[in-house]
Amino acid sequence: MKKAIWIISTIIVAALLIFIYWRYYFVLADGTQAGTLNIFQKKGIIFKTYEGKIILSGFKANVQSNEFSFSVINPQVAEQLFKVPGREVNLHYKQYFGSLPWRGMQKFIVDSIYEVRGMQGETIIKPK
Repeated sequence: MKKAIWIISTIIVAALLIFIYWRYYFVLADGTQAGTLNIFQKKGIIFKTYEGKIILSGFKANVQSNEFSFSVINPQVAEQLFKVPGREVNLHYKQYFGSLPWRGMQKFIVDSIYEVRGMQGETIIKPK
């Protein structure tokens, strides 16, 4: 009887660990998004995270704009984005199934900046 309880408990714990990994740490997709940096801020009550939005390229007319909401965990990337509001940016991101409070409020995590148009000097932070 004790062996059966131990086996069932082990299976439940293993399934829970696999689910947590798949939901919060497995990278579903990674890619790039380009657009105009609309909002970038540090916010939160307990966990202060960097959150931003870009208006995607190609939506310049008076139609409903398409925004890309993202979080940033790298302070170097956040520092660069604080310096370029209103500029065209090309960002690299990773998409997860779920968000974690200390990682940010969004499922999209920007980890590097490929390009900032209209800037002088070095503005690129390489992805990990």
